[in-house]
Amino acid sequence: MALSLHGICIFFALIILVAADQQPVTTNQLDAAAGPPRPISLALLVSKNEQTNQHVVDIQKRTPLKPVPLVLDVNGRTIWVDCESNYLSSTYNAPQCHSTQCSRAGIHDCRVCSAQTRPGCHNNTCGFNSVNPVSGETAYGELAQDVLSIPTSDGSSLGQPVTVPQYLFACAPASLAQKGFPPAVQGVVGLGHTAISLSTQLASNFGFPPKFALCLTSALNHGVVFFGDAPYRLYPGIDVSHPLGSTPLSVSHEGEYYIQVTSIRINEKPVPVNPSLLNRLPGSTLISTTTPYTVLESSIYRNFVQFYANQMAWAPRVRPIAPFGFCVDATKMYMTQIGPEVANIDLVLHNRNNVWRIVGANSMVQPQPGVWCLAFVDGGTNPKAPIILGSYQLEDNLLQFDLGRSRLGFSNSLLFRGTHCGNFYIGRASGQTSAPAKEEEKHV
Repeated sequence: MALSLHGICIFFALIILVAADQQPVTTNQLDAAAGPPRPISLALLVSKNEQTNQHVVDIQKRTPLKPVPLVLDVNGRTIWVDCESNYLSSTYNAPQCHSTQCSRAGIHDCRVCSAQTRPGCHNNTCGFNSVNPVSGETAYGELAQDVLSIPTSDGSSLGQPVTVPQYLFACAPASLAQKGFPPAVQGVVGLGHTAISLSTQLASNFGFPPKFALCLTSALNHGVVFFGDAPYRLYPGIDVSHPLGSTPLSVSHEGEYYIQVTSIRINEKPVPVNPSLLNRLPGSTLISTTTPYTVLESSIYRNFVQFYANQMAWAPRVRPIAPFGFCVDATKMYMTQIGPEVANIDLVLHNRNNVWRIVGANSMVQPQPGVWCLAFVDGGTNPKAPIILGSYQLEDNLLQFDLGRSRLGFSNSLLFRGTHCGNFYIGRASGQTSAPAKEEEKHV
């Protein structure tokens, strides 16, 4: 009997052990088994080239990893790079025509390349038309995949990099990167609302919200692009992700970003503008990081410059310096924390109380010493949009593109808050940081 009881005890003990072994694994256990947790946000540093006024990022790509300098295009469809000039990588792959990758990119063209096989030249691959956003030229190449690496961020500094093993991008001919780009730049990094833009692929790969934020700055500093949610902290510890103004964000068929500017005010007074010009879909105003200065349709530009000149009648005018139409003697201007003391420009958005204010640091530029010019240019009678908001007007303003909610958040000038976009720590999150950049006057 004692032996039977002993056997029964062993039997039930075995049942309990088997049942325990079949319990579901918790999320924490899975995360631990899978390695480090997924990042909640990523960041890239942005520099400005003085000769071209283009903003440039270095993307780590290929195997072995190599920094690839690319022009930042907020409306670009994807990353495209020159694959003709010494593209060396052991992990390069060109997806076959009609593959899942090509379907994701919305590509249905099959490409034949008669030259010697190399990155960017394979038969029966997906043909991709890349665009130079500065010159407007296009060139045909192939869809490709390779390793991409990008730093994580806690919103205050750069952290350890993470990789996307099979990042989709486009190969283009070397000639496409030769017009309007800074020296050594090899292509474009696109953040447009498309299936294969950098912002979309990062959100998809790492599971964070479809959201990114731009904080551009002048040539003497590094700006930053954040991917994922806030906080976005700048020295001395200011979270510039709030408060933010907000306005609806529209997207064109090509994935470009528009907002609706309903009127323009200078010193709180409305500028006469033909209402039909501002009542357009997907919006009256295109946001652009590759257009150096805000472009206005000709009739808007003429009224705008004349109205501005009237509001600045006290300032001694000088001969305009192309491409600008209104310039003043800088030696007679008073400098403030937010740039030269000039008339304020307000872009009135979807309602009259929702205003994006452009202060002197973003409205006036120095093309040469001793001269301030109004940093807006004439776009002719048929520009891509009645207003194309250029990168100079975006500098030291935080712009948050919330694609899930179709909203644009905007901070107005961060100079009001005693910081600027060059004040992002570029050291590692472990504690090594760089000193904040010094303030400087804005130059062309």
